[in-house]
Amino acid sequence: MSRSHSEIKYAAFRLLMCLLLFLLTSRPVSAIDEQSDVIFSPKLQKAYFEIQKLRLPAARELIDDERAINAANPFIAYLDSYADLHYLLIAEDRTRYKIFTQQQDKRLDLVGKLSEKSPYKRLFQADIRLHSAFAKLKFGNEVSGSWEIIKAYRLLEDNRKKFPAFTPTLKSLGLLHVLIGSIPENYTWIVKILGLKGNIAQGIRELREVVKEEPFFKQEAELIDLLLHAYSLQLSPEQQARIRQWPREQPDNLLLHFFATTVLMKENRSEEASHFLADAPAGKEYMPFPFLNYLRGEIALQSGDYEESFVFYNRFLKQYAGFNYIKDSYSKMFMCRWLAGRDQEAATYLQKVTQTGSTIVEADQFAERIAKEYGEGKISPRQKVLYKARYATDGGYFQKAADLMKAVSEKSFGTTYEKAEFNYRMARILQKSGRISESVPFYDRALMLGQTDPAASGFAASSALQMGYISQQKADNQKAVAYFKRAMSFKKHEYKNSIDNKARAALTELGQ
Repeated sequence: MSRSHSEIKYAAFRLLMCLLLFLLTSRPVSAIDEQSDVIFSPKLQKAYFEIQKLRLPAARELIDDERAINAANPFIAYLDSYADLHYLLIAEDRTRYKIFTQQQDKRLDLVGKLSEKSPYKRLFQADIRLHSAFAKLKFGNEVSGSWEIIKAYRLLEDNRKKFPAFTPTLKSLGLLHVLIGSIPENYTWIVKILGLKGNIAQGIRELREVVKEEPFFKQEAELIDLLLHAYSLQLSPEQQARIRQWPREQPDNLLLHFFATTVLMKENRSEEASHFLADAPAGKEYMPFPFLNYLRGEIALQSGDYEESFVFYNRFLKQYAGFNYIKDSYSKMFMCRWLAGRDQEAATYLQKVTQTGSTIVEADQFAERIAKEYGEGKISPRQKVLYKARYATDGGYFQKAADLMKAVSEKSFGTTYEKAEFNYRMARILQKSGRISESVPFYDRALMLGQTDPAASGFAASSALQMGYISQQKADNQKAVAYFKRAMSFKKHEYKNSIDNKARAALTELGQ
């Protein structure tokens, strides 16, 4: 279990999946596909691709040019929503969000004027609702956002029934089926009552059908497939190669550089990720993306360059006008000072954790918990070595992490929580270094300790998950199933959602 991984996951995964959903929600088409009341002009098609690259200023200029010619074109309303959503996900601008929510009904009305014979009518309606849904989720309006997803799902299912040969429906419906299949088990009864159906395997099949049948959508459908494997399943060597290949093929695509960076960081390849981050395009043609400095701060923290990491987090906070990851960044600035032995200075940043930002995302919730526990004396200087080793492991600096851990043993720590963390860190270092059999006793020990202390249950759940993967790799599927189910059995720890999702995805892959 890695808090740094969890923070990247909830800082990057939410953004990745939101952006990806909107990357998949439109289709400029050739002249032979055009409907009489939808005009996919060359400028609007170019605007669509510019949005995908996060070149929003250029995209809006192209859209405005077309608006002057035919403001009633439904594709313009669609692209307005599409561009706004990308901006909101990254900028977290509350004023623009309010304007966006007021405009969405007008955009739906315009799209609603499309002919009932057009397969784009319900597709566009559903996708605009998805834009609204994920904007609302981003800004903390979860109930309203969830209802928008339900409405979108029903529109897409209806479109599939009315136009079964219209494959583009599957680009959004397939993603929703995966998301529905990832809902925690204790909430599946709600899904059934609402009439929502889907599972991970079904969604993957639908996305791959788009790859096979729709050349225009091949890259987009393949991209979501890769990201789902990166964050819920496991990437194959071929998929890892593809993640690296795309930014090189499209050096002007900021979104692809962002994807490659975050996926490689998740795969414990921060040194390689830093090169894609360094090559990410920038300039007035692109919308500002301060979160890239957050990622630079993460990589520096993992490599042990605490001063450089501090500078990047500070730069992120100065450039960022949003509300998420504020607490998390101040918490990381605390870590930069605390791990460097500047304890008194470090404490001032924990005060800012409690005084600023929001607690919508789990990274910020965790930052508040760290601030509280440090203030209560529950975080010991003994744990510094564990934090340093954790960050090094997250970045793929395995030898550095191993060298740090040589100075301590389980006896070096006083609490069950610390002992469980020590064993989990040792196991992860050994596993990631290819010494699988040596990692197993440490995972078993972390599992046992986590069962005796609820505070350490997250380490136990994470250990069970990794033991499931190890058993799966050994083709011992019976044992793998038992471990994955055990991972899901632990309650109320900070990694509950992510671990349960991964375990459930693995069980689905095993036919359970």
